Amino acid sequence: MAVRLGVNPIVWSNDDLRILGGDTPLETCLREAREAGYEGIELGHKFPRTPDALAPVLAQHGLSLVSGWYSSALLQRDAVAEMVAMRPHLDLLKALGCEVLILCECTGAVHSDRGLPLSGRPVLPTGDWPRFARRLTQLAEAMTAQGMALAYHHHMGTVVQTAAEVDRLMAETGPAVKLLLDTGHLTFAGADPLAVARRYRDRIVHVHLKDVRDPVMREALRHDWSFLDAVVAGVFTVPGDGAVDFASVLGALPGYHGWLVVEAEQDPVKAPPLAYARMGAANLRRLASAAGLRPSR
Repeated sequence: MAVRLGVNPIVWSNDDLRILGGDTPLETCLREAREAGYEGIELGHKFPRTPDALAPVLAQHGLSLVSGWYSSALLQRDAVAEMVAMRPHLDLLKALGCEVLILCECTGAVHSDRGLPLSGRPVLPTGDWPRFARRLTQLAEAMTAQGMALAYHHHMGTVVQTAAEVDRLMAETGPAVKLLLDTGHLTFAGADPLAVARRYRDRIVHVHLKDVRDPVMREALRHDWSFLDAVVAGVFTVPGDGAVDFASVLGALPGYHGWLVVEAEQDPVKAPPLAYARMGAANLRRLASAAGLRPSR
């Protein structure tokens, strides 16, 4: 089965630091995403949030909805309460034909605060892992019963950032909890995305592909920058423009048939979105084909 190539609108307009691309209309984002060669796009803060409003906007540009990010608070509330909070988002994704919901535990997270260094991120105490894993599993099982997979997004500045934390998450949660593999966040966290891909191939249901500019990453870590300062400085870029070995990572995903999503947040003034979106699509199409993951278009 073919993979599908998608993009995140953060290439044009940043959700966490809205001065980046804040004046870029949604129309421009959607038109250029299609022009660059993608067949789907994830949600961003400028998108309508009802099916009746969103569906025709996407159809006008020949785009499918890939999925959308959800910030959970399972360290503060149980799975039943989380499902109530999540319901509008879940129903929107279901109505637009999505198969996965992207979830990240954001209690205490620092990734969206430019004033907080990455060293200030929350670290989950050992004794809190069982409760978190139990709640996450319960939520994932409830979502599975409704035809939606929970794709957990490990992310810089959150409680699941490092390879060891991904390992613990996978070990302590049930099989209903799936994994979103993000090459950029793993690399930034000091992990090997190839090793993670090999370990959890059977649970990976969604893939975010961002490259990393190694000199910027090293500077960010050396000086303990905030996540957003690193983004502004250009730590991330599109596949094929940095240090990540995408050929090996994609080669470790035989049989994968979901979305491959370019999600590379940059300052659009420094990195013109259409040019980088085209570069990412072309490189990803070539890399996926070489790895035996045949793009549908």
